[in-house]
Amino acid sequence: MTRRPCVLLGAPVQEGAGRLGCDMGPSAFRTAGLAGALRDLGYTVEDRGNLTPGPCRDVSHGNSAIKFLPEVVAWTETIAKAAYEASGDGMPIFLGGDHSLSAGSMTGLSRRAAEEEREFFVLWLDSHPDFHTLETTQSGNLHGVPMAYATGREGFDGYFPANSVPVRPENVCMMGIRSVDSAERAALATAGVTIHDMRSIDENGVVPLLDAFLKRVETAKGRLHVSFDVDFIDPNVAPGVGTTVPGGATFREAHLIMEILHDSGLVSSLDLVELNPFLDERGRTALLMVDLVASLMGRRVLDRPTRSF
Repeated sequence: MTRRPCVLLGAPVQEGAGRLGCDMGPSAFRTAGLAGALRDLGYTVEDRGNLTPGPCRDVSHGNSAIKFLPEVVAWTETIAKAAYEASGDGMPIFLGGDHSLSAGSMTGLSRRAAEEEREFFVLWLDSHPDFHTLETTQSGNLHGVPMAYATGREGFDGYFPANSVPVRPENVCMMGIRSVDSAERAALATAGVTIHDMRSIDENGVVPLLDAFLKRVETAKGRLHVSFDVDFIDPNVAPGVGTTVPGGATFREAHLIMEILHDSGLVSSLDLVELNPFLDERGRTALLMVDLVASLMGRRVLDRPTRSF
């Protein structure tokens, strides 16, 4: 991995989720020792504290199911600006907060990559593709729309901030998918996104699937962003999330992915999202996520401490 400074940015957004509690995520990551783990690995860490969104503007949509649209739009504007700025100073690590924060992180980082004349790639570790538009969401929870928005799907103009540099769908790889709504399935069928659901992981293992994507990033000399949702992992291992979907990645699969990403040296930014400490067990999920970040940043299996709960 690069030895650029790690820039921690708390994004305590919870308005995109279906239940309260994700706003405590940044504090949980800090309490679980994320900064210390990074420093132990030799990184310089700058914690810029928690972001605060600007004033909400008056915006509404014809889909009456949508919740907290003005608030999520304000967060998106703030996070996009912070992502763009931080990516010029080091490796941004967003401490979420629900997955709606990625609408801002991906678009801000894509703008940075475009200015550097580099391809921008996203590894999306999640049980959900989050590929709804404002028209198709039935739950109205806007943590289900960030990938659709970031890749330039129609229906966001006039509501969300203008997306000047959409992420190319063919530069997105989703792993761990196992909960997809019918509207998302139809859109993904022609979008060009690479999708490895849990059956694909079961049949092939994570190594060949991830290696193929990383070779594409390396060949393009691209910027790679990893967006890591807690519910990528099986809820028996990581219970501190409000969107539990059984059958997720195992402890070892998650660590193996992080170790392969480290070996690639390609990751330039990271989202950590959907941690809900209110639903966790004595910090178990927060501590696991910190351990996974440490694996991403270079901690080896033989360096892993023993921990009891």
